[in-house]
Amino acid sequence: MKESLQTRIPLNQGTKMPIFGLGTFLVKEGDETRKAVLWALEAGYRMIDTAASYRNEGSVGRAIRESGILREEIFVTTKIWNNDIRKGQAKDALSRSLDRLKMDYVDLYLVHWPVPNKYVSIWEAMENLHDEGLTKAIGVSNYHIHHLQDLLKVATIVPAVNQVECHPYLQQNDLRIFCAENTIAFESWGPLMQGAFLKVPEILELANKYHRTPAQITLRWARQKDIILIPKSVKKDRIISNADIFSFEITPEDMKRLDALDCGKRMGPDPDSFNF
Repeated sequence: MKESLQTRIPLNQGTKMPIFGLGTFLVKEGDETRKAVLWALEAGYRMIDTAASYRNEGSVGRAIRESGILREEIFVTTKIWNNDIRKGQAKDALSRSLDRLKMDYVDLYLVHWPVPNKYVSIWEAMENLHDEGLTKAIGVSNYHIHHLQDLLKVATIVPAVNQVECHPYLQQNDLRIFCAENTIAFESWGPLMQGAFLKVPEILELANKYHRTPAQITLRWARQKDIILIPKSVKKDRIISNADIFSFEITPEDMKRLDALDCGKRMGPDPDSFNF
């Protein structure tokens, strides 16, 4: 079936998640976030990704209310921050997020980072939130294979999603395979390499060949690998353009050219050595 911006995939916990949404990392609380979310929703996006640590949940919620779109039509993700993970305060943290969002539930609640000595123990509290209906699904973010292996030994509910850094320079092939084998959906944050895609000759060459933007080539490559995407932008034209990736395909030969770019280069912190 041909994909579109409205395509959703079933998660292992029974809900369905859009394959493409708007990320809001480093988008400022206030009009910057509100306008970006409104533009995305007007363009047909139905998934918005935020987090307690982004400090823009209030503006995300406001924009969703202003859009006039039914709440149940929009998939909202937020995340518990590390200090609350360390304190084991998942319910209090989600309550604060829901208060800022002015919502009764979120669609997906993620453990933001695998905090040492806490990335497994926090999961029981996350499962309780799911059982209470405060979130439709629970998952993790920035978990390596070994983090997931530890978690799966004790989990009653398998994480629905693992949201990690993934792009042509950091393709995470082993992790993607592991997630697929364990029915964990794989989602990319930073799919546009924090802007570095504009300096990759192969991406620029293919953009010229396909008469597409470099961002569209980068995002299309990821989508052809069944990666869920949440590119960030605060510019209306780019929000619209980024989502226009469903009317063309990259050939197998050109996919291999992009696959060959994998060099393990991170644009963000390593989950095994972050210090915040």
